[in-house]
Amino acid sequence: MALYIGVMSGTSLDGMDIALIEMGAGITLLATHYIPMPAALRSELLGLCASGPDEVARCAIAENHWVELAAQGVNALLAQQQLSPQDIRAIGSHGQTIRHEPAQGYTVQIGNPALLAELTNICVVADFRRRDVAAGGQGAPLVPAFHEALFTGEHEHRAVLNVGGFSNLSLITPQNPVAGFDSGPGNVLLDAWIQEQRGELYDLNGQWAASGQVEPLLLKALLSDPFFQTKGPKSTGREVFNLNWLKHHLFALPTFPTQDVQATLLELTALTIVESLQAAQTHTDELLVCGGGAHNAALMTRLAQLLPQTRVNSTQVKGVDPDWVEAMAFAWLAHCCLENIPTNRPSVTGARGLRVLGGIYPA
Repeated sequence: MALYIGVMSGTSLDGMDIALIEMGAGITLLATHYIPMPAALRSELLGLCASGPDEVARCAIAENHWVELAAQGVNALLAQQQLSPQDIRAIGSHGQTIRHEPAQGYTVQIGNPALLAELTNICVVADFRRRDVAAGGQGAPLVPAFHEALFTGEHEHRAVLNVGGFSNLSLITPQNPVAGFDSGPGNVLLDAWIQEQRGELYDLNGQWAASGQVEPLLLKALLSDPFFQTKGPKSTGREVFNLNWLKHHLFALPTFPTQDVQATLLELTALTIVESLQAAQTHTDELLVCGGGAHNAALMTRLAQLLPQTRVNSTQVKGVDPDWVEAMAFAWLAHCCLENIPTNRPSVTGARGLRVLGGIYPA
């Protein structure tokens, strides 16, 4: 048995999730710690997702601040659990994605793993995505292999849906390799719109979206994006779907009530998830939802309405808190790297073959 820590801050940039797992006969979540993202750091990281002045220096400074926050969280978790750095085999650090352009041969996650190892005195495994991209893959999503390890059902066709800033699906079927892909926006547009219009970080339980009506003209325009016409392997990010993308479509249409725009964005998220799921897997017995979207009651209700023959539940029904699945995944990925176990899936990313993912930074 060995202990690993996973560190994850996703495209929503709301905070940093830190999970402690034990690898033994299975994968066991032992403890968690959450740190809200400071407003100044969040703003700078968002700024780095697009071209701007003095990017190299700004990036280096921002990633060091990100690492200092991660180290603070790791050390707080160790103190809470009365553990020492020597008790932890490795930290799996996703880093913060600031650019994702696999079609151009690169993906960038900042997070200075050398500094994280220095500040925690723990071996760090990081930079999980670039080896898959180097092998011709999308570099994302990487969690399907973990979803398969955690949620395989012997006789059921199951899908695992992670709704963070973006939505990705893992398709787990008997006697077949796991499949998966990004389906499109998750919370990224919902969060951006409510932040601009109401100054709120997110739409609690989808209440604002639920107060509006779907605008068919707007929905049709949003669904016309070429990304939705493609099949997996595919991945996406803020380079494609962002507030400017939404405003570009709004500019060409009549003015809609702001709550109706939010309702339409929620419908976009739900519809693109369901349509891509049904195109890839004709029948799904159960859809397990994790990530922040699992707490959006309006989204969960809409998914259930669109999938009447499928049980739609949070991963909590399997005993796994939906908030911690991704942080657990990167702790598991660290374990696999140190054990020389390939964790990309060519059926998911389109890479030329299986690869061991991650770079190792000893304590």
